[in-house]
Amino acid sequence: MLSEIISFLDKIIWSPPLVFGLLITGLLFSIMSRFAQIRQFKEMIRLLFKGEKSPQGISSFQAISLSLAGRVGTGNIVGVSAAIFIGGPGAVFWMWVTALIGASTAFVESTLGQIYKQKENGEYRGGPAFYIEKGIGGKFGKIFALVFAGITVISIGFLMPGVQSNAIATSLHSAFNIPKWIVTIFLIILLALIIFGGIKRIASMATAVVPFMAIVYILLAILIICLNLGEVPALFALIFKSALGLQSTFGGIVGAMIEIGVKRGLYSNEAGQGTGPHAAAAAEVSHPAKQGLVQAFSAYIDTLFVCTATALIILMSGTFNTTDGTKNIHGSPNLIEDNGIYVQNADGSKDYSGTAMYVQSGIDKAFQGSDYHFDPNFAGFGSYFIAIALFFFAFTTILAYSYISETNMAYLTRKMTSKKSNFFITLTRCMLIIATAFGTLKTADAAWDMGDLGVGLMAWLNIIAIWILFKPAFHALKDFEKQKKEKGSGRLAVYRPTNEEVPNADFWIDKASNEQNFYKNK
Repeated sequence: MLSEIISFLDKIIWSPPLVFGLLITGLLFSIMSRFAQIRQFKEMIRLLFKGEKSPQGISSFQAISLSLAGRVGTGNIVGVSAAIFIGGPGAVFWMWVTALIGASTAFVESTLGQIYKQKENGEYRGGPAFYIEKGIGGKFGKIFALVFAGITVISIGFLMPGVQSNAIATSLHSAFNIPKWIVTIFLIILLALIIFGGIKRIASMATAVVPFMAIVYILLAILIICLNLGEVPALFALIFKSALGLQSTFGGIVGAMIEIGVKRGLYSNEAGQGTGPHAAAAAEVSHPAKQGLVQAFSAYIDTLFVCTATALIILMSGTFNTTDGTKNIHGSPNLIEDNGIYVQNADGSKDYSGTAMYVQSGIDKAFQGSDYHFDPNFAGFGSYFIAIALFFFAFTTILAYSYISETNMAYLTRKMTSKKSNFFITLTRCMLIIATAFGTLKTADAAWDMGDLGVGLMAWLNIIAIWILFKPAFHALKDFEKQKKEKGSGRLAVYRPTNEEVPNADFWIDKASNEQNFYKNK
């Protein structure tokens, strides 16, 4: 009964109004910013590697790595497979469109995260809960913020980690026959060593792992393209023809293609969902717009690069199908795909890494040539590679979940004594480790559905908030571009707002005041 209620609510939350609401928001923000995500593309790259760093804050590169840790996860493999499975090759085109315009939403929410951040226990913290309370203000703003923070702690901190760890345990067991209990112990120890070290240790891990794994993954896709170079023109023609309904095979599923492409694109790059601003707020920068632009670039990395790599591996090999519901895969009664989201095994358990088999078989076929024959019981190079990729992608996602849930718990307990607040933060870390361990040993179907519901609620609340508060973000962009034009370099831009211009941006107002007093006393 409970699972049916959760499933019903989930369908309402993740209905077309939210999916296309996020899409329309990105489009309107793009127009309002005069497509800053395109105009400032060169600046994004420069700022990515030229960010500041301090004892309180992490660098721009560390912040984007932490953000990508949460974005680049199982969705970049399983989600893309599901999108092509349901919507056909044209879904890839709509994922690209989503990334392009979603980058503007990522800019707005991440800039707001920077504007309304604050320093707590020697670290910068911020995110939707912080900018909702400070930006909207009043009793409504406080209640709104508390609701967002509470939902985030439950869904991101307690429910979602098990789904990621289950993908890790399942893929490692399938590829290398590693017992799940061994994976569980290894994950618990590694996770505890990192998350109890605070934001800097999490950011250092993300910085080391995420760029490396993403580059390796993309390079593999490039290698596969080189091995099949003659097929590239036809492949892109297939994507565009399918997207526009010109391909007879996929012409009848244009609606599903657009919806699943948009949904999976948004689900992957998370633009507008309220997760990115947490990492953005932790960065040390001289101007909020700098980190906003860097975070906008993360949407490109996630969807245009990593998701496209997955799509090309699948499409190059031809190992994909489309469906309008439930069907058997490769004639195996033990591999039943339900709406392209998971594989249901014979015992009724659900494997959320299951659709990764399309990528696995795509890699195997690329290297074995026309003699390749799919065998679900055979673990080839593709199976090994995807198992390793899923481990790094999913593990760093859990790390990002840890920081996001911890930040929101810090918000919820900020009026308590330091001792009590630290107790609840430690409790949040422990619950995340328990959820991770539980997920490796048992497929948590209800946890996935409830986590999905929580993330959807986060998205609804955040999208409402950024429509109320978008003006300070565009004020920061205008100020940044003005200083860049005057000084000849965005590197020299410094944010000095007044309380009249941006009320309650306490961190930046105090910083500007301290600078003025410093120079006055000298």
